[in-house]
Amino acid sequence: MVESGHPILQLEVNGQQVEVPDDGGTLLDVLREQLGLRSVKDGCSPQGQCGCCTVLVDGQARVACVTPTRRVAGRTITTLEGLDPARRQRWGDAFCASGASQCGFCTPGIICRLEGQAAKGTEAGDHAPVEQALLAHLCRCTGWRTVLDAWDLAQRDTPGLPRNLDAASTRAAIEGGGPQQVKAAVALGQGGFADDTAPAHALVALPDGAGGWAVGETLAEARAAAGRRPGRRTTVAASPPLALPPGVWSATLRTSWVEPAYLEPDASWCEPGGEPATPLANGGAFGGKQASPVAAVARQLADEHGRAVRVLLPREDTVRLGPKRPPVAGGADAHGAGVLRVVRTPGIAAAVASVAPALRVEEIDLAGPPTHAGLRAAGWAEALVLCAGARRSRQPVVDPLTGAIAEAEIDADGVVRVQLDAGEILDEVVLRSYATGAAHMALSWLSTEGIAVDASGTVHDLTIRSFGVLRAVDTPSICVELASGSGPAVRGGDAVFAAVAAAAWLHLDCPTDWPTGARWR
Repeated sequence: MVESGHPILQLEVNGQQVEVPDDGGTLLDVLREQLGLRSVKDGCSPQGQCGCCTVLVDGQARVACVTPTRRVAGRTITTLEGLDPARRQRWGDAFCASGASQCGFCTPGIICRLEGQAAKGTEAGDHAPVEQALLAHLCRCTGWRTVLDAWDLAQRDTPGLPRNLDAASTRAAIEGGGPQQVKAAVALGQGGFADDTAPAHALVALPDGAGGWAVGETLAEARAAAGRRPGRRTTVAASPPLALPPGVWSATLRTSWVEPAYLEPDASWCEPGGEPATPLANGGAFGGKQASPVAAVARQLADEHGRAVRVLLPREDTVRLGPKRPPVAGGADAHGAGVLRVVRTPGIAAAVASVAPALRVEEIDLAGPPTHAGLRAAGWAEALVLCAGARRSRQPVVDPLTGAIAEAEIDADGVVRVQLDAGEILDEVVLRSYATGAAHMALSWLSTEGIAVDASGTVHDLTIRSFGVLRAVDTPSICVELASGSGPAVRGGDAVFAAVAAAAWLHLDCPTDWPTGARWR
């Protein structure tokens, strides 16, 4: 058959025979854009690197965004929606009970991958093959250990302990810095992300590369109008761009440009005269979306066109336009006095002064991507790490904004041990999950994270794997001990992030340049 000039392909999706045009599109395009299956997420399309669009093809896990639809013609496609309902609920319950889902954007793809792994006969407690399977995925929130816990729970069909999910959601919102839900449905892809809730009739807008927006009736039309091309990863290694300040220092530290690496690309939509959907529908993006333009653009374009408009930032534009952690270069003496140079960023000097008033801040004008002081503990974490290295001693970290207190160490077996007092716990599972994720982020920042930026300020690492986020197979055991503080619940993840970064740097004997390339397992 031929429709609109394109041959027709037949495939079975979640037990139903469907016909779609063979227009050269991908399986992801068919599942999300034509069939409306919203559990299949687009985190990096068309890079095939984040795993968020993973589905089962004849029972085998496959990344949909780099799978041409014609290659799966006549085959059986199963998305999370198509799993046996009892099995799907078991996965959702396991991820919720273990804290293995925070924003929930990556977990539908991970669950499909784990379902395929379970079909191979892998059992609870057998983590090595599961970690290998997770190499196809990126999770920024949870630190991987909780995902392994979810795997064990699902295989054993172990019910979670009774919990107050309203209190859990309150704790998640405190930690995430925005509206957040805690329930099994979140792990199943139903977190209410902006692009998942857009009306089917909405126009689609993408950056056109010239400061404007390309608009089309469909995502494919918008891509064509924008001249979209896949992003690339440079062969040039990330390196610290600032020179160390002159002086005799007990410790010196230089960091690179760092991408926040949240999984859900910026998205919004708006009806004419309406309120745009927030790009922070179920997570705070670690502060990375505070200045996102998509909501304002959605409102503007909806009013201009007189129709609902979806505004999306493809992964490459999320990297080009989104804020980065500002690089630093500093030196400090044994008393914590010294100089911290930092790429000019509003608010960063005050952040440093709040924890290390003896460090003089020198803001440097440097060509590069935008930076933002609202990213996780930006400025003050670097200051505390530098001072800890100069004193060669671990000390409790007190978050200057919330008062949360964290201590961390890496023991002789390589286990990362964290103690956290973030006020009223509200929900142990959620607080431990966020603390584990913050610890993972700190280890990743120190050892492997950084993006290449040339002298003109152009970012060259545009693929999600090039950010250097620590993989499951490289992440050590992380044990979190929670103190039941007497005060109100406050965000604890930033204190954990700074404490683990300082402890890990001391563990490595304080090498100057980050990323250090250190291995934790």
